[in-house]
Amino acid sequence: MEHMEGLCVTDCERCPELVDSRSRIVNGVGPEDADLLFLGEAPGAKEDEGGEPFVGRSGSVLDDALREAGLARADVRITNCIRCRPPENRDPRSEELSNCRGYLAREFELVDPELIVTLGKVPSQHLLDRGVAITNESGSVLDARVGDDSYRVLLSVHPAATLYDRSQREGFFETISRAADLSGLSESNNGQASLGDF
Repeated sequence: MEHMEGLCVTDCERCPELVDSRSRIVNGVGPEDADLLFLGEAPGAKEDEGGEPFVGRSGSVLDDALREAGLARADVRITNCIRCRPPENRDPRSEELSNCRGYLAREFELVDPELIVTLGKVPSQHLLDRGVAITNESGSVLDARVGDDSYRVLLSVHPAATLYDRSQREGFFETISRAADLSGLSESNNGQASLGDF
């Protein structure tokens, strides 16, 4: 039996292994009409515990990058491809991703963001439906079909990549700054339109 009320999945048992490994369903957070939506792959241990996406170490990196771009976590929507923690934090399997895709499509449709930023390889591949060399393609803007709609997508490395490889940090921060520009959020914060350098 599955239930989705508005943007929240309240009950789902489609993936038996995930039902066993989760302590809760982790739904997206942030404004229900956000112009900018960040998409991760799956909840980790901290997210499963706290019931919110990106609250661990990689969440701190994301928060820092948002702050530097003149945004706060409260200005953006943050969600994951799947809403339940995989055992041992393994990557979500393709059937788990497809089991959860309807929820994701519904969330995108209701929020209707100007821009979706994929955080890492798994969400990038999931939305584009092809292999992605994320380190090389980070910063690319593409269109992706999800459900009946097409969305503008900005590919980004996962914030955790900056913890293992400091050289990724600057690029990640630039990508988040570009996301603020592309979604139109940076204008509202500094009172002047920024044309950006595209």
